Amino acid sequence: MSRDRDPRTLRRPARSALIATSATALSLTASGCVVVHGEREILPSTTRAEAAEALQEFTTAYNEADKAYDGTLDADHTTGALADIDSARLKAGKANNPDGNPSHTPLKLTDAKFTIPKKAGWPRWFVVDAAGNKGGTARWLLVFTRSSLDDPFQVAYLTLVAPGKVPQFKKDADGWAESVPVNSTDLATDPGDLSRTYATYLKSGGEAFTDGAHTSQWRALRQKNGKKPGMVTQYIDEPLTNGDYAPLALRTADGGALVFFTTRHYEKQTAHAGTSVPEPNKDVLALTKGEIKQSLTMEFVSNEVALDPKGQGKVTILGRIQGMTSAEGS
Repeated sequence: MSRDRDPRTLRRPARSALIATSATALSLTASGCVVVHGEREILPSTTRAEAAEALQEFTTAYNEADKAYDGTLDADHTTGALADIDSARLKAGKANNPDGNPSHTPLKLTDAKFTIPKKAGWPRWFVVDAAGNKGGTARWLLVFTRSSLDDPFQVAYLTLVAPGKVPQFKKDADGWAESVPVNSTDLATDPGDLSRTYATYLKSGGEAFTDGAHTSQWRALRQKNGKKPGMVTQYIDEPLTNGDYAPLALRTADGGALVFFTTRHYEKQTAHAGTSVPEPNKDVLALTKGEIKQSLTMEFVSNEVALDPKGQGKVTILGRIQGMTSAEGS
């Protein structure tokens, strides 16, 4: 059931080209015009004022899209996992409510804390930790990223984390954070391997992750739902690591890292002979191709945020948001 494709990259070929392109910035010094190569110089990813502006622009576009159930209204402000999840949600909403979202409540983000890493190369990115008027008391973590100076900042990751669980980050004297390379070997799991390690864990278990809602409890729930009277459910999990799905990691004050990463999941329900798959809800039906007879295969994209400790130890999944992106009946 593996698919060798990258939906957001296919929709934005220009972005993929930009990631591989060395961009340059011009700055003036006392000695004249100096070329600063973005791929070599260690610089803050953005200014604090620009980060605040990006958050405001995202929130405005997100609310407009949610109110109208129109994915074109925030498409320029999302990418990667969030774009897949959000666009599918809006597509289903529009199919079932052509006049817009009757339950729309504007998202309000307050008490925003900006963590901006100093780094070389692209993408440049930063993290926002904010309180929201949705999701109870959970903190909203948003990762903004861009692949060149000509690109706008877009949100690639959006997760909710329980209060008090967001770690302290390592910062220099000027308040800039430290980006951790995806191939870093000083952590329990290399950030670049987390997506694959998580997909393997969900299938086979193991000792890589601490117990919790997104690890041991999720595996137990799957096992419970795998076989029910008249129906079997199969699960397949795949890593997503390329392009706009690339993992991003920040160094924490204790030497570990907070890592954002993406996975793809399939859930196939197959009814026994003489029975049929229970009819799904209207949002699932809006994203389903084909006629549901004996089986329904649903595809999900999930973005996770995890604490990856320094040295030996287990990774802890702090939060995960998952959304169905397509389905097929047969």
